[in-house]
Amino acid sequence: MEKLTTVEGRAYPFGMKNVDTDIVIPAHWLKTISRSGLGKGAFEVLRKEPGNVFDDPDYAGSPILIAGDNFGCGSSREHAAWALADLGIKVVIAPSFSDIFSGNAFKNGILTVALPQEAIDRLMEVAQGTDGTPDPIHVDLESQSVTTQYQDRFSFEIDPFRKHCLLGGLDEIGLTLGEADVIGRYEDRLAQEQPWLVPAAVA
Repeated sequence: MEKLTTVEGRAYPFGMKNVDTDIVIPAHWLKTISRSGLGKGAFEVLRKEPGNVFDDPDYAGSPILIAGDNFGCGSSREHAAWALADLGIKVVIAPSFSDIFSGNAFKNGILTVALPQEAIDRLMEVAQGTDGTPDPIHVDLESQSVTTQYQDRFSFEIDPFRKHCLLGGLDEIGLTLGEADVIGRYEDRLAQEQPWLVPAAVA
C-alpha cells in the first residue's frame, strides 16, 4: 500500500447523498477478483447521463471526491473501494460514511474525511470554481486538515491507528512484516521449549 501523507488537486464536486455501493460499482462488475480495471465501471449508471462530472475533462484524474451524507451505504462489497482507487481517488470527503465502506476504503489506502455539511458546501464551491475553472483542494493527513487557496481550513478527526497505517503505507501484511524480529524470537524460543511443534526440516 502506498503511503498517504498529502493529497492535492482538483476534486469531483459530486455531492450526492446516500450513495450506495451499487452506485459506486454495479453488481455485474463483481465477477472479477482483480482490482485493476474497475475504474471503468465506477459510477457506471451515473456516467450514462450527459454532462456527468466523472466524464468531465476538467476533472479527469482528480484524486479527491466530495460526496454527500451517508456515502458508501448498502452492501459490504470491497469492490467499491477498489473501483474508487482504480479511478485514481485517494480521498473521499463527506459528512458521514457507512462504517463498512470506511473500513474497506482504509484497507485499500483511501482516506475518508468526515466534515460538517457547511464545510462540504464550501468545498463544493471551490471544486466547481468561481470562474468556471475548478480550483484545487489540499488534504494533509499529518495535520488532519483540508485547505484551499482561499484560506479555508477545515480540521478532521481520524482514528490514530488508521492514521499511522496510512502515513506509513501499512496494510495487514506490512504490519505483520514490521514485527518480523518479534516473530523470529518467538519461533526460536518455541523451537527450544517445544521442539515437537516445529516441523522437521525437509531433506
